[in-house]
Amino acid sequence: MSLYVALQMDPIEHVSISGDSTFRLGLEAEVRGHRLFQYTPDKLSYVEGKVLAKGRPVTLRREQGNHVTFGDWAEVDLAEFDVIWLRQDPPFDMGYITNTHLLDRVHPKSLVVNDPFWVRNCPEKLLVLDFPDLTPPTLITRDIAQIRAFRERHGDIIVKPLYGNGGAGIFHLHPKDPNLSSLVETFSGINREPIIAQKYLPAVVKGDKRIILVDGEPVGAINRVPAAGEARSNMHVGGRPEKIGLTDREREICAIIAPVLREKGLLFTGIDVIDGWLTEINVTSPTGIQELERFDGTNAAALIWDAVERRLAERDGKTV
Repeated sequence: MSLYVALQMDPIEHVSISGDSTFRLGLEAEVRGHRLFQYTPDKLSYVEGKVLAKGRPVTLRREQGNHVTFGDWAEVDLAEFDVIWLRQDPPFDMGYITNTHLLDRVHPKSLVVNDPFWVRNCPEKLLVLDFPDLTPPTLITRDIAQIRAFRERHGDIIVKPLYGNGGAGIFHLHPKDPNLSSLVETFSGINREPIIAQKYLPAVVKGDKRIILVDGEPVGAINRVPAAGEARSNMHVGGRPEKIGLTDREREICAIIAPVLREKGLLFTGIDVIDGWLTEINVTSPTGIQELERFDGTNAAALIWDAVERRLAERDGKTV
């Protein structure tokens, strides 16, 4: 079954071919005989009843600097595609949210992965609130008095933007750190969004585990170890990926959240777990599948495409 596949993503010519998950998904699509068309989020439009995108057909190969060949520019109706990958990176701002509203208008006839309705309604740092027994103590507020009281109760805390990504804007504040007021003022000056604070988990120095789930099932994990002197483990800011397995506690977490992920059409997710505590459920553009493949030999891209093709078959009433 050859599919016509659109990749809504940041410019593909600039990605790291050894780390980018969307690139790996595209390579797997080509192995299966699917055709690829790539466009950037700013080229998405609603025009008199149709959702259009301006982009180019692409052919991919694992040669850095020569990893993509583009076809001719074209404006296409997204209703023509079998699958549309919503893979642009945050920030999860009104531009991102508006794009999910536009993609709602072609889904599920054109299967959008992940489901744009639930991407919009399940931001990474908010979906975890559905599972308070699995998460460290958490606060979401713009009220500095609430943040001070939270720090009084829990000592060391982590403070970060509610809709940030890639480790940007994350601060580790000690109980007597004098910068709390200035930090809140800075955040408030940038935007009107609340701040999220969580109890600091000292075990993060040993790693923040990214677990990859496909249609709710864990397929493997990588450990991300912070660089010396860093509070952040994200690979975007120097975190070192390591081979690692899953504990019984982590499998329990996955089993608890799996029905919710399946119900919401979140086929490809990446959860973050520190010392047995769930800190984020990443649904926008999760990463880590290339590292997992290098460490464990697990072809998560193939498992993800298997799930997508099953979903298409179920939608069309076919057996797989």
